[in-house]
Parts: sequence; C-alpha cells; structure tokens
Amino acid sequence: MRAKLPHTEGFVDRDGVRIHYEIYGDGEHTMLFLPTWQVVHSRVYKAQIPYFSDRFRVIAYDPRGNGRSDRPATRESYNLEALVGDALAVLDAAGVERAIILGYSTSVSVGSALAAYHPDRVEAFIGFGAFTPQIAPSFSYQRVPPPHPGEPHEGWQKLNPDYWRASEANYADFCAFFIGEICNESHSSKQIEDCIAWAAEGDGDMLGMSLEWRQKSRYLIDEEMFRRIACPVLLVHGARDAIAPLAMSEKIAELTGGDLHVMPQAGHGPHGRFPAEVNTRVRDFLAEKLGTWEPRRRARPGGAKRALYLSSPIGLGHARRDLAIARELRRSRPGLQVDWLAQDPVTRFLAINEERVHGASALLANESQHIEEEAGEHDLNAFQALRNMDEILIRNFMVFQEVIESETFDLVIADEAWDVDHFWHEHPNFKKTQMAWLTDFVGWAPMPDGGAREAMLTTDYNAEMIGHVEGCPALRDRAIFVGNPRDIAPLSFGRDLPDMRDWTPKHFEFSGYVMGQHPETFGPRDELREKLGYRSGEKVCIVTVGGSGVGLPLIRRILAAFPIARRRMPDLTMTVVTGPRIDPAAIAAQPGLTVKAFVPDLDRHLAACDLALVQGGLTTCMELTAAGTPFLYFPLQNHFEQNIHVAHRLEGYGAGRRMIYGESDPDDIAAAMVAELASPRGPSPVESDGAARVAAMLAELL
Repeated sequence: MRAKLPHTEGFVDRDGVRIHYEIYGDGEHTMLFLPTWQVVHSRVYKAQIPYFSDRFRVIAYDPRGNGRSDRPATRESYNLEALVGDALAVLDAAGVERAIILGYSTSVSVGSALAAYHPDRVEAFIGFGAFTPQIAPSFSYQRVPPPHPGEPHEGWQKLNPDYWRASEANYADFCAFFIGEICNESHSSKQIEDCIAWAAEGDGDMLGMSLEWRQKSRYLIDEEMFRRIACPVLLVHGARDAIAPLAMSEKIAELTGGDLHVMPQAGHGPHGRFPAEVNTRVRDFLAEKLGTWEPRRRARPGGAKRALYLSSPIGLGHARRDLAIARELRRSRPGLQVDWLAQDPVTRFLAINEERVHGASALLANESQHIEEEAGEHDLNAFQALRNMDEILIRNFMVFQEVIESETFDLVIADEAWDVDHFWHEHPNFKKTQMAWLTDFVGWAPMPDGGAREAMLTTDYNAEMIGHVEGCPALRDRAIFVGNPRDIAPLSFGRDLPDMRDWTPKHFEFSGYVMGQHPETFGPRDELREKLGYRSGEKVCIVTVGGSGVGLPLIRRILAAFPIARRRMPDLTMTVVTGPRIDPAAIAAQPGLTVKAFVPDLDRHLAACDLALVQGGLTTCMELTAAGTPFLYFPLQNHFEQNIHVAHRLEGYGAGRRMIYGESDPDDIAAAMVAELASPRGPSPVESDGAARVAAMLAELL
C-alpha cells in the first residue's frame, strides 16, 4: 500500500511521447521531483512525496523510457534537451510558474540546466548524489575495458549497452549489479528489491540509447553554466557513494555558492536509505531560504507533565493494554497529560474511553489497511508485510518527529512503534525527549515457505536491530518486555547471531503480561453470565477476529462448522464479533447466530462464554488464558509472530487448542469445538498486576 495517492494525474504529449505525471497535496510552493536515469522511475522518491505533500504541492513524473511514460525508439529522444523539455512541459500542464526542483544522480544535470537556462521557473534547486562528470572527475569504473571475446562480463564491465541489448538476462544482470553498487550500505535489502523491480519496467535497448545521447543537447553542462545559477542550492551526498564521487557535489556547491550536506554513512541513494535525515535537511533548508513551514517549539500547556503515547493499530489488543497502563500511570502521577498519536481503529477505541487523541493523528497513513491489502485467505506474511510498509513507516515517523519538535513532552511511550525506534536509532540526534519501548516479542523469524531468502532477510533485520540496541544502549530509556523470560521463544536470531533467550534479558526488563482488565476483577463467573444475559444451560461460543479485515475467511469457515457442531450440541449458540473493518451485513443469518460489529465489554463476554474461536493474536488469546476459557486459535498462515512467538507462549501456559486453517475443514472445526467443550484445559494463572508494574517503571522517568 502506498502512503499517499495523487489527487491528480495525467499525461503531457511531447512530440508524440507521452509523459505521465502525478500531483499530490497543495500549498503555496510547488516541488517538482525530476526522474533520474531511466533505470528507475518516480517511485524512487516514495519516501519524500507523502511527507512533503502535506505542506507543498508536489509533482512527480516518470522518465521517458520507464514507468507509465512512453518508450521512444530513437536515440535523440533521450538527450538532455528532451529531458529539460519534459520538465517544463509537466510544469506547464500543472499550471505551475515556479517550482522547487529536486533531482537525483543524472537528473541533477537536468535540474541544473533548468535553474541556469530557465531561472524564472526555478525557486530553489536540491540535488541528491549529483552525477556530473562534465565538471568533476568520475570514478575509474567508467574506464574499465570490456572483456575479451568469449569471456563473461564481470563487475563494471557490465556497464556496456551492447551487453544489455544482447538479452533480457544480461539487462537484468547489469541492473542487479548496478543497483547493488547504488545501495551499498548495510541492511539495504528493501531498497535493492524496489530498484530492481522498477528497473524491470525498462529494457536494455532504451537504457543504451539514454546513455549514448545523454550529453548531446543545446544545453551545455559546464562550470560557467553552474555559475549562472542564482537560486538557493542544496546538495546532499553520501560519503560512501560508489557511483558519483563526493567531489561532484563539492564542485557544484563551490560554483553555485550552494549548501553541501554530506552523509558519512550513505551511498548513492541517501534519500532512499536514510530518508528521515534527508527529509529533515530539505525541510530546514527550504524554511531557511524560502520561509516555508518548519516546526517551532510551543510552550508547555499549563506546565503539566506530558506523555505522548504511540499505540500500534495492528490489532486492538495494544490499545486495551496501553489504556490500562496509561490509567495506572495517571494514578501514580496525578496531573499527567497523556496525548495519543494513533490511527483507526485505535482512535475509535480511545474516543469511546474519552482519551485525548492528538490532532496529528489525522495525518498518519493507515497501517491496518496496509495489513489487509497484504493478506490472502487467512494468510499474512507479517515480516514481509512490515518490509512492504516502509513507505508508510517513514511518513508516519515524520509526522511523529514534527510533533516532538513542535511540542514539549516529558516521555514518549512507544508500544511497538517500529518507525520511531528504527529512525531514532539511525539518527540519535533526532531524539528530543525520553522514550520507553514496549514489545511482547523480540526477534523476526522466517517461515518455512519463505525459504533461504526469508531466513537471510530476517537474520539481516535482526542483526540491524541488535546493532542499533548495542550501538546506542541509552537511546531507549526503558525497554520493557510485556511478559516473562519463559515467554521468549527458544530460537536464534539467525546465523552468527545470539539466541533470543540469552540476548533479550540483557536488554529488557520484564513486566509480566499486561491486559486491559484482568478477569479476576469481573466477579464469579455465574454472576457474570447472568449480568450478560446468558441463559442457564446455554452453551455460548464467541468468535472474534480482531480489528482488521483479515479475519473474514476464518469467520466464514467457522460459520460452516457451526450447524454441524449444533447438531451434536443443540444448546450451542454463537456470537460473531466482526470488528470495525468487517461489515456484519456480509454474514448470512442462521439459527442460533448473533452478529455484532462491536462489543464494548468483549473481555467480559470472553471470560463468561463456554468456548471462543479466535485468530492467533496474543491479546485475545491471553485474555482467554487468564479467564480459563476454552478456546481454539487459528494462527494466520505465514504469520511468524502468531505461529512462533504466540504459540510458544500459549504452550507455556497450557492454554488453547491450536488449529491449522489449511488443514481444518468445517467438520474438523466442529469436532474440535465439541472436544474442547467436553474436556476443557486448566491453563496456568496469568498475573494481574502487569499494567501497574509497567506504570511503575514509566513513573520513574517522570
């Protein structure tokens, strides 16, 4: 799922070549993102466009030769004059007189030509990883001789149009090599995957023409041209750039009197690998030079202590436990103001409980919707879904960071706010206040269907996390594992990495499990059933699948099993709780069935019912465990957390009957329902003071 979609898109015709463009947002100033070399298209700016379009009008377009733009078949169609003309035509089509121009790599030449030869159209110019060999020395790879006839192309010998044109396999081989050189920083697998996918939308013949005709144009790229640029200029360059030497950006900054921002850890795509730093630097540069928006610290309201609570929207269980923690924290710190930065459906839950939802919550891209789009039929590769959420995570982090820079908070409480933890570890200087990190699992784990590649990727992600924590141990002012040491899965983080059970206790404190309200506070079960309106002798089954729409296939299969089970147990009734993102009208009526979208006291019903059928989410399963209620749980296929971390925890408590969705037809489910009702388990007790224990840890920071 994309973090933001354009409100306008179209094509502009350039002498029979159609150029596809998109427009996002609105604002006094316009930003035009120039496409770089045709090996990729406009999605290369996916970490910038959603953020800047909140306050700017943002235009992006695909280059001729890739994306949704045409692929002209003549060499001269790819010269610099044509590329500059495309930019001007897109501005004209959008009705824009002047724009902030942003270019990357080869399109720094395009942007520079615009600024020098069309100064009335350019308000400011920003370049990432400038590639301009006309004014500064290039790397030695440009002089690598081709292989001898019959010998394979190795390394930079693949930078050869004849090689690309020979076959699709050769073109793909070059792209994989070249993109690996672009994204040469550690832990860059997602950036590499993206760029390779975008490169596959082009071809070797087109790319060869674009390279051969790059410099043939009436626009002369030389030192004199750069000296003519009068608008504000910012160059951002990675010190580890293996494509364009830093000397290129240094020379442009010298000739234009522009600003140079060097990123020691970055390669040739700093805006892709380290978007938080790049976005912030661009924002601040434009604020300084053009007077555009920037965060400005506001006074603390009334002098009260303030906490900003970040609650994960993926499953409402986080919200219930976080609300319990917040209430306990306010008891121990009277007067504490808690603001919530959250998304739907968490915001609906918070509104019902009269909590303060921060206004910036409306700017967050919805992670729950992304999860639904990633899911199949009761199938969600949670690890890959998180990797594919990178565009959403950087957008949401930038929203959070602006809140932190604009307002004074004494504590950030981050319940699995992966974006904040990641980007603050990447850039510790971004941290403006204390942070407490909460999670109920530690360690990404591969699923069998993912094969060797997923094992490699999860190991890499775990290595990055371990490096973050060990390299900056003070960044998390409190790291709290919601559970006990026995709940940690007995697994390794991956090849050459430590075991989870050895590493986690060294870097986390343990709170015991936390739930919204412990079932022991509900009173005797018989009295609770009577209050909830259950009939004597009635066998009550509740089906609930959480806050996303992923659970609809499971609901339908359970409903097919219900009449089979009811024939064996005539007193059996079933209540299906669809949650906020499944329409109850999508479920057909049948005898003994009640369908509800929302049950405000669902935890009480789960404690009072005779049997529950649920997904493998931790919160609901642990509420049932604490209540001693028999339940069947169906972990989502390929969901590592539900199949590994949650299942391990439930096994330790002796709770629940695990069901494999792909192996459970309606007859199997009905038989398991009857069996579980006939022989209920006696799970181990679950502590009731988890929320108070977390609150006590947090209170020490206030």
